[in-house]
Amino acid sequence: MSASSFVLLGNGASLPWSTIPEWPVASFIRETSAQLERGGRLCSFFGVKDGAAVRLVAIVAFDADNLLAAGRSEPVDDRFPSLTLLHPQAHLFEREIWEQFGLIPEGHPWLKPVRRGAGTAPANGEFFRVDGPEIHEVAVGPIHAGIIEPGHFRFQCDGEEVIHLEIALGYQHRGVERALAGGPHRATLAQIETASGDATIAHATAHAMLMESLGGVEAPLQAQWIRALALELERLANHTGDIGALANDVAFLPTSSACGKIRGDFLNLTALLCGNRFGRGLVRPGGCHYDLDTERTSTLLARLKSSLADVEQAAAWFWDAASVRSRFESVGTVSAQQAAEIGLVGPAARACGLVRDVRYDHPAGWHRLAQAPVAVWPSGDVFARARVRSLEIQRSGAFLVDQLAATPGGAIHEAPPPPAPDTLAVALTEGWRGEVCHVALTDAAGRFRRYKIVDPSFHNWMGLALALRGQAISDFPICNKSFNLSYCGFDL
Repeated sequence: MSASSFVLLGNGASLPWSTIPEWPVASFIRETSAQLERGGRLCSFFGVKDGAAVRLVAIVAFDADNLLAAGRSEPVDDRFPSLTLLHPQAHLFEREIWEQFGLIPEGHPWLKPVRRGAGTAPANGEFFRVDGPEIHEVAVGPIHAGIIEPGHFRFQCDGEEVIHLEIALGYQHRGVERALAGGPHRATLAQIETASGDATIAHATAHAMLMESLGGVEAPLQAQWIRALALELERLANHTGDIGALANDVAFLPTSSACGKIRGDFLNLTALLCGNRFGRGLVRPGGCHYDLDTERTSTLLARLKSSLADVEQAAAWFWDAASVRSRFESVGTVSAQQAAEIGLVGPAARACGLVRDVRYDHPAGWHRLAQAPVAVWPSGDVFARARVRSLEIQRSGAFLVDQLAATPGGAIHEAPPPPAPDTLAVALTEGWRGEVCHVALTDAAGRFRRYKIVDPSFHNWMGLALALRGQAISDFPICNKSFNLSYCGFDL
């Protein structure tokens, strides 16, 4: 393993802050770049206040080795060399660091706000403009024709062809990470569960793993099993909803109508598990709040098999329709090279042929004992992103049927001790959109000195922008839905 200059740790592990290697900032950037050139992937890159100065922290994943690597800089006064010039996957992280701490990444190609206000508009700043006599701009949002969250899309078009799309978010200014500082407190779990509400289980599980690592305990096997069930149910519900929404965008109403209903059936299975359709209140540090008895397990399995048969039929109608394939194939293509350069995660990455899945690369909890096969498709287009979702529905369904055949049994909760002081912990989970990364750094009293969340949407919005290049602007709805990214997961 060639990442020895950074300290190595596993998923869901923690280390004393004093043992994290540190360098002068220029050396730190060079060392981080070297990790990425060795095959690493940037999971998280953020600032930590240290008196009047700021330290930079990088978490790099080595997927082939099932390892994470961590490093930090010495205190930085006002600027640092940009990592983005060599590794585009760092571009949003560096903009965020500049926005939050005023540190300037020297040489960054497009330094502008990520979330905070710029003048009279949130996070807009100056938009990139394409010159030419036939070029025109099309502005979409931030208010959209539907019950969705705010985001602004600025298209530079030559006739109907999109030359460039720039996406501006930050309209919600949620302040979740600021609110988590000084915790854990009474509101922490609610804030974690609503980081991105349709990925409640993924975020709650990552947080629970952090707290357990900081407390030096592991959740009971029964709780790990229940968490894995809930995570796959969350995946089933959302992938089914996305298949239906894609069908609706190309006016294929049989699958659209069926998947809307079936998504509700999968959500109701999560409600059967814990009383809430989105899994609120289920995952807790130290385990789970609800158990599965024999009767409810049998009911859940029977309903699951019925819903899986229904979604299989709805998907068959979808894939058998030549009109659907013609609208999806070769539309919104992102190459494997682009996906790797910008750090795509989740189904969006796997649809470009990248084998990238936390359950496989960095298994933790129950996924160390049982793994769902990774679904990959190579073409990188709307068809591939839809196809990966369809395959994951099948494989998550088979995983659940297999796991519900027998329960580990035993306790479901063991309250963890208070978090260790001056400790850094990292946890990844494979949410339905992709990798959810939580990093916590405690202070001398064991409170959160810094709590950093990276939702998969933070990595993937740039993928949507690249997917529109060279496409007709009328293809934006299906490209957008094929990614289905979270606004609130970004606006933390």
